[in-house]
Amino acid sequence: MKYDYLIVGAGFAGSVAAERLAAVYDKKVLVVDRRPHVGGNAYDTLNEHGVLIHQYGPHIFHTNSQQVVSYLSQFTGWRPYVHRVLTSVNGQLLPMPVNRDTINRLYGTNMTEPEVIRYLESVAESVAEVRTSEDVVVSKVGRDLYEKFFRNYTRKQWGLDPSELDASVIARVPIRTNTDDRYFTDDFQAMPDAGYTALFKRMLAHPNISVSLDTDYRDVATVVEYSGLIFTGPIDEFFDYRYGPLEYRSLRFRYETVRADRALPAAVINYPNEHDYTRVTEFKQLTSQVHRDSTLVYEYPCADGDPYYPVPRPANRERFLRYRSMAEQSHHTYFTGRLGTYRYYNMDQVVAQSLTLCGRIMGSPAAAILQEG
Repeated sequence: MKYDYLIVGAGFAGSVAAERLAAVYDKKVLVVDRRPHVGGNAYDTLNEHGVLIHQYGPHIFHTNSQQVVSYLSQFTGWRPYVHRVLTSVNGQLLPMPVNRDTINRLYGTNMTEPEVIRYLESVAESVAEVRTSEDVVVSKVGRDLYEKFFRNYTRKQWGLDPSELDASVIARVPIRTNTDDRYFTDDFQAMPDAGYTALFKRMLAHPNISVSLDTDYRDVATVVEYSGLIFTGPIDEFFDYRYGPLEYRSLRFRYETVRADRALPAAVINYPNEHDYTRVTEFKQLTSQVHRDSTLVYEYPCADGDPYYPVPRPANRERFLRYRSMAEQSHHTYFTGRLGTYRYYNMDQVVAQSLTLCGRIMGSPAAAILQEG
């Protein structure tokens, strides 16, 4: 029961760290997770109908990092997938992110790209200092598009008006004046060919790695010996909420299975102004599974439940910095991942962050960390 590292969390952050420490540096690693499965929020599984679903909402892999692709390709093949999203506004399903087709169809116009650029310049509001998510949008596309596409969706997703949220929340969503309807424009866009869970199982199959599921790390931390701890859970929880809890948003999911080859006109439909849910996803369009049934998931953002999204606003930032200061003084204890560093990261960014962390821990250059074990 002696390990070099105890790693808390079997999602991307913890699994990548475990695999590199075990494979490259021959470290003995114990990975624990409260859930009964590996993969964290990227976990996928067959439901009772035999349809492959993403249990915690759709996960679309995309990146511009060839290093991250090369690393993950040791554990999975890839199936090309380009994500497209429609949003329901004024009785129409329109491309999202907003592009030239979105604007022309919404207003019944036939503007060229230069004309769309001039139109947006004419309706954009002057903002002296862009501080909030509302500032970001109205300064680019004006008040009408903001109200129709962004404001109510953000209110549902975050439980806050965009005027109360940091600019970074909506800054991630582009505004396009061409007709590109891809949700992401990264160089590499694909799905693991056998699913995410298979990827994680291969990643954690190294003989130096032990995995204990349905396990709270506090139950084993005093039982096993370890030299270092890598924590990927909520940093405020680790420090027993000494400065108060950080704010997170969670999700509640409602699943529906129908007899259909294809039930939706796109993999995801957003509903900014209708219903209590924010979006509906059809999994078969993500996975390309051939099945007589199709499963949809409806997402309802909520304040309580498993933490999914750190809420970026000044009070939370200040509180996190106090926890980070404590973390920096913790001996041989490291924090990584979306919850451990209280920041919204895409999957590829989490992978890169954990690779960097391993390099820092072991004092090795990136090339050594990325070499195959």
